[in-house]
Amino acid sequence: MQTRSSGESMMKSPIFLLITMAAAVLNATPAATQSYPSKPVRIITANSDVFVRALADELQKRWAQPAIIENRSGGGMNIAGRACADAPNDGYTICILPNETLTLNQFTYKSIPFDPAKDFEPITNAFINTQVLVVSAALNVSSLDELAALSKAKPGTLSYSALAIPMQITMENWKEKTGADLISVPSRGGGDIVTGILTGTTPVAIVGLPNFIAHIRSGTVKALAVDSDTRSPLFPDVPTLNELGFPNLAPVYFGFVAPAGTPKPIIEKLHEEISRIGNEPSFRQKRLIDIGIQPVFDTPEQFVRYLEEQRANAARLVRDSGFQAR
Repeated sequence: MQTRSSGESMMKSPIFLLITMAAAVLNATPAATQSYPSKPVRIITANSDVFVRALADELQKRWAQPAIIENRSGGGMNIAGRACADAPNDGYTICILPNETLTLNQFTYKSIPFDPAKDFEPITNAFINTQVLVVSAALNVSSLDELAALSKAKPGTLSYSALAIPMQITMENWKEKTGADLISVPSRGGGDIVTGILTGTTPVAIVGLPNFIAHIRSGTVKALAVDSDTRSPLFPDVPTLNELGFPNLAPVYFGFVAPAGTPKPIIEKLHEEISRIGNEPSFRQKRLIDIGIQPVFDTPEQFVRYLEEQRANAARLVRDSGFQAR
């Protein structure tokens, strides 16, 4: 009768086999990451097409692999969220998603087809799209106080447009605190809002600053406030909402994430590549700062904390505004 040595028994034990498998995975990871990407990478976007195309061009130069953009707009930004959550977590699908998808929609919809806290691996918060509260110059108001006073003097006659739910909630929160009397009018997009302001049919709006840079400079539109943490370098005389006592709890940001379970080394490599491009001075100036967008490009860990803060802020803002989930 043959007996196994203690060494042979240990080598066949389940614990030993698990340790061996784990070591093999760890040893293989650096090599796999070093060769990544070895095939085309898909980039799902909800609504940041121009920026993504510029970034994708730079990624292709670095990777010598195609970066294929897949636009999944619509559905309140939930279509892109679901497509990202359902994608393979092998590192060959990354996504740039807005605040609606990542932190707000879970509070403004009765249900959404993904879990924003569990279905994504944060890579980096790319930028914050500065929103501006503007009025037609024909209103002859120069501040939020004057706008509130005018609306009270002409109840039920002034209207405003907001491109997205976060900005509508911000406006309704401002109305609640000041007693301003403005009627919300739905819009079909940034172009529709610009037309409403210029024709005077909807003389007040809160929308992305890039839509109104030229009109503010020409004087046909008056900027009353921006929602960024600091004043825009393009319009340093325009105060922030926070300065005026109305802190912005739902900034419009766009962050890169990957499907949950994407290997950490790949997440780190993606962060390194994306942030390096985003922080390159000429790219940063031309693609972001010059058009009124605030660059961020934080670390995955910082983005995780930011998302947690924004979910808490969004829950409070929606609750306080009285917004009813759809």
